[in-house]
Amino acid sequence: MMKKISRYFIFTLFQKIYCQLIVPSQRYLHTVTLIDNKLYIIGGQYLTDISLETIGKEFICLDISIPFNTLELFWQNLTNINKVPPHIGAASAENGANLFLYGGISINDDEKDLIYMFDTRSNSWITINVIGETKKAFLTSVDYEGKMYLFGGKYKLNDKVSNDMLIFDTISLSLSSGSLINAPSMRFDYGAVLLPNQTIVYLGGSIINNEALPLNEVYLYDTIEDSWSVKTTSGYVPSRRSAFSAVLYNQKIIIFGGKGTTNFTALYELDITNFDWYIPKISGEIQNPRYWHKANVIGKYMVISFGCCYDRSIESDILLLDISNDYEYVWTTYFEPLLPSSLPGELPTQAAETSLQPNSPPSVLSPIMATSITIFLLVIIFTYSCKWHKVIKDMPTIPAYKIIRKSR
Repeated sequence: MMKKISRYFIFTLFQKIYCQLIVPSQRYLHTVTLIDNKLYIIGGQYLTDISLETIGKEFICLDISIPFNTLELFWQNLTNINKVPPHIGAASAENGANLFLYGGISINDDEKDLIYMFDTRSNSWITINVIGETKKAFLTSVDYEGKMYLFGGKYKLNDKVSNDMLIFDTISLSLSSGSLINAPSMRFDYGAVLLPNQTIVYLGGSIINNEALPLNEVYLYDTIEDSWSVKTTSGYVPSRRSAFSAVLYNQKIIIFGGKGTTNFTALYELDITNFDWYIPKISGEIQNPRYWHKANVIGKYMVISFGCCYDRSIESDILLLDISNDYEYVWTTYFEPLLPSSLPGELPTQAAETSLQPNSPPSVLSPIMATSITIFLLVIIFTYSCKWHKVIKDMPTIPAYKIIRKSR
């Protein structure tokens, strides 16, 4: 076991040394996509549109297969292979080893195509041309079984807010439309979470005048039946909000941040079994709220990436909330992934035990072999003892005086 742990940390150290140590630009309105234990982050801006030219072009990656401290992040710089023009407000999804990037707003709308695909195996970008293009931004993509569900958002040319449901099939590379019957009102900057029953929950958001929407109602889109329904929530209903993050963990939707929130109003959870809102107990160093950030559930953590507007001199670009204990969430700075069951070139413990099944286990073989050897040795000793006894018995008796004389 100690040998496996030692090899694991040597492998971890090698990974850290191999990655380029860079300090990425602070950003919001970016995309974050989790593929094969790596967070791929692209696009965004910060404070002024001028920064879009630089930040929007950056393409960075964080390896989450190894432990890390948020106070010392090891980013991999992929900007030199980025083929996507600087942009904000795009949506992303994954399918296998591929990252799909939809929509968004660029400095020059004519420069950016609607959909890009990044192959993480070959580190290459591909532009995808689809029929029935609809360019939208500031929406939350939910991906399931190779499909991106793209509800609402803003049309990038005239800033009109929509409430249509676009569905992009990442396998057939085609666009289709979902039902609008009983659909929510037009909105953008909302939260969206996919439930285990393949239903998407939509929460809050903003309307055309940037007014935040309430969370006393949530809207459900059934991806199987292509139908909408609404649920009234109860309990400690959060204040109106937009530009927040939402994730699902243990039958609960956890939301964080949003415009206008404070340290005391930033974190809520919605129990999806009864649609009651709760304020979870929190410990650790309480983090200031953000908005236009992104969040992912990775292992036992809610991992929050960048956003607006935090003080980088005292806060990390990455926030970690340990949500493994339903009774108390903990803000932490240390990320610890599960140890791999085996390392490259090492036989897994279970496989090693299975390979010994045809024979007796070592714990059984050792006593048997020891007993057999002991009996064998006793037999040999007994046999030779008998022979020597017989030899001595058959020897003639010689008087003592003859022995003395002979010795002289």
